[in-house]
Amino acid sequence: MAPTEQAQAAPDSLDEVVGSIHNTVLVAWGDFVDHLPFLGLGLLILLLTWGTAWLGQRAAALLVGQRARASLRRLIERLLALGIWGLGLLLVAVVIFPGLSPTKALGGLGLLSVAVGFAFRDTFENFFAGMLMLWKYPFESGDFIQSGEIFGRVEEINIRMTLLRKVSGELLLVPNSKLFQNPTEVLTDRPMRRITVMTGVAYGEDLAQALGVIETAVTACETIIQGQPVQIFARGFGDSSMDIEVTWWCDSTPLGVRRSRSEIVVAVKAALDAAGIEIPFPYRTLTFAEPLPLIGESTAATSASDDSR
Repeated sequence: MAPTEQAQAAPDSLDEVVGSIHNTVLVAWGDFVDHLPFLGLGLLILLLTWGTAWLGQRAAALLVGQRARASLRRLIERLLALGIWGLGLLLVAVVIFPGLSPTKALGGLGLLSVAVGFAFRDTFENFFAGMLMLWKYPFESGDFIQSGEIFGRVEEINIRMTLLRKVSGELLLVPNSKLFQNPTEVLTDRPMRRITVMTGVAYGEDLAQALGVIETAVTACETIIQGQPVQIFARGFGDSSMDIEVTWWCDSTPLGVRRSRSEIVVAVKAALDAAGIEIPFPYRTLTFAEPLPLIGESTAATSASDDSR
């Protein structure tokens, strides 16, 4: 092809590309304008869905009543909101895409849910664990729980994770599956808790008298739960003392336990001291392969050696 013909073909090709792009944009804009009523209707459905979900949550709270557990009320409200939003989004998809039938939308949603389930398996595991915890688990916001090394006060139970406030002040986020799959102690399930400390008296002391002195001291403490038994038992023969087990009931919160334990230890120590009963500490006896000279004997031997010189 001659250079002049090539120069003429280039503008023609450029004009064709520009014209094609222009036509495509015009067609897309025309389709968008034609589809605006459907988009507006979809937006209206979203607003109605939001309002219905809000009203549904309020109605569920009234129907369930205040006597139900707080976690159960939250679960019912969230499930109702999820159901309403699911139906609303399905209706929006059908309206915006007229060729999409509800059957096709549900089928596509099923395939999508399978793919998402494999991709976000841990997230869904925590989600379902959170639902079960909100439904039947015995701890609520404000309870102290312990699961392995996890310890703290429950601040909020969400669908995916539980928020714990550690006694040192830090906020701890725990996946629900971890609490659901592992043994969890609810320390404040009851308002009182039984505590045990160990003490001991010397072998030369009257053990029966010591038990009575300790029981009197513990019973007089303010932090014990009145009406619950105070149990004082001789535990066994220790290395340096007769071991004694002191058991009582107190407030179940960690602060209540620490305060009560401190009061009991101080009271028992003071009572045994006042009664003249020895609280022993370990004695250690050292033996040597050869006898060691006493200080007096060593000084006398040194003086005699100096005099002989």
